[in-house]
Amino acid sequence: MQQLSPQDAQFLYMESEDNLTHVTSINIFDPSTVPGGKVVRFKEIIAHVEQRLAANPMLRRKLVRVPLELDYPYWADDEFFDLEYHIRHGRLPRPGDWRQFCIHMARYHSRPLDMNKPLWELYVLEGLDDIEGLPPGCYAVAIKVHHAAVDGASLIRFLMSLVDIDNQGTPVAPLELTDAEDSPRPSLRDMARRAAANNLRSPVRIADAILRNSPLLAETARDSLRRRKADKQTVPWTRFNTRVSPHKMFDACDVALADLKRIRQLAPGSTINDVVLAICAGGLREYLGHHDELPDDPLVAWVPINARPGGASDQSEPGNNIAAMTTSLHTDEADPVKRLKAVHASTQRSKEAKSGVSARLLTDITQHVPAATQVLASRLILQLSQSVRVCNLFISNVPGPQFPVYMNGAQQVGSYGLAPLANGMGLFIGTPSYNGRMSFNVISSRELLPDIRFFTECLLRSFESLLAAAAGLEKRAAKPASGAKRKVGSKTKARAGTGSKAAAGSKAKARPRRKVKPKSAPNTK
Repeated sequence: MQQLSPQDAQFLYMESEDNLTHVTSINIFDPSTVPGGKVVRFKEIIAHVEQRLAANPMLRRKLVRVPLELDYPYWADDEFFDLEYHIRHGRLPRPGDWRQFCIHMARYHSRPLDMNKPLWELYVLEGLDDIEGLPPGCYAVAIKVHHAAVDGASLIRFLMSLVDIDNQGTPVAPLELTDAEDSPRPSLRDMARRAAANNLRSPVRIADAILRNSPLLAETARDSLRRRKADKQTVPWTRFNTRVSPHKMFDACDVALADLKRIRQLAPGSTINDVVLAICAGGLREYLGHHDELPDDPLVAWVPINARPGGASDQSEPGNNIAAMTTSLHTDEADPVKRLKAVHASTQRSKEAKSGVSARLLTDITQHVPAATQVLASRLILQLSQSVRVCNLFISNVPGPQFPVYMNGAQQVGSYGLAPLANGMGLFIGTPSYNGRMSFNVISSRELLPDIRFFTECLLRSFESLLAAAAGLEKRAAKPASGAKRKVGSKTKARAGTGSKAAAGSKAKARPRRKVKPKSAPNTK
């Protein structure tokens, strides 16, 4: 019997009717690469997914809840599994522009999954005919999966099992198609027997976890106090720390990974994740400042961390295996370079990101918390989330494949995603990367972020200010005796919002409201 871990089950118990806990991955495909110029038909996509089902046994399994939530739920094979029920087909109305696409995807993400079926859906969306930067005939494949079944790393592995390394149908990695064990529905007697055993052993296991980690607890507590004093990490109030409605909003832009790597040189030792946090910090500073809502204290972000022993490539277990840290975004710092350096220093001081002592201890303890206790704790958190601020927003960086992939012979040309929100934490910025580009995906609600396009533009301007600083550093470092002009710009194109001129020869443009002729970008200085 395959039982959900406590961390997996938490995403079930934290779900509310206004805020659902599933994730939606959106991948855009260009059919012009299909051999022979063939048209990719909906039935061929169904056949392709059916062929890859053997590599994903979770796709056929549904939840079985234990009566009275006396223990954590189980995964069991759906004896009436119907693949075509899980794969839908739609089309954007004309003109099929970026704004319509974002609205359509936000509404799709806001609809719940059928909890009586395997917890996933695949939606093929055609009609992306007026989105600047996309080849003609492109279509989107949106995959919605409940967070109880996947975290960011396992979702990437799931998506990789559906795509190919070339347009001939060669899988990205050898598919493990053999000997998938059956997962029968557990009987009431079996569930009752295991629930009794688990609840009796829980106190002993929790005590054991604490005792095994006791030498580290005092040191961890001291480090935590020092970090609080160093970062002055008071979580201020923002518009995002209120009740979140079911009316979700979505927008996105994308930039070149090479430019993010150039920005890293502004803060030696910094990571791509530090750069992402600094860009988000600059965007938040401009947006809240524009609305006269910028708090004096810096905003605090909740940042998930992949806790698999082998990192993102570890395929040892499905479901969730994540820890998290909170870090200051230093939105009180006006200078973008100083802000990046301060963010880097804060993440360095976050021991959860380095040694993971606190995260490992918390994970070890929660593995043994009884289900009924977890349910009550989750409901209490939902009630207190608006009054007790843990953070201001979520920021999650999920690396994807850095090479082109295909599905049914069509090349993937874009990667986006939507994630869950919660009351008191009404902004999520996800940054998946694919084939040399990273997209900044903004998810909020209509009431909290009605001008979501403007917020996306703020993120782009934050990126451009850091890129301009990196270009200036490169220029100063260039040898004057070389006698040759040094190219410091690279073309950077974004796919959301409104275009703006980037510094140092790079362009970062956002999706326009309507299709425009290919002219030079307007000067927004």
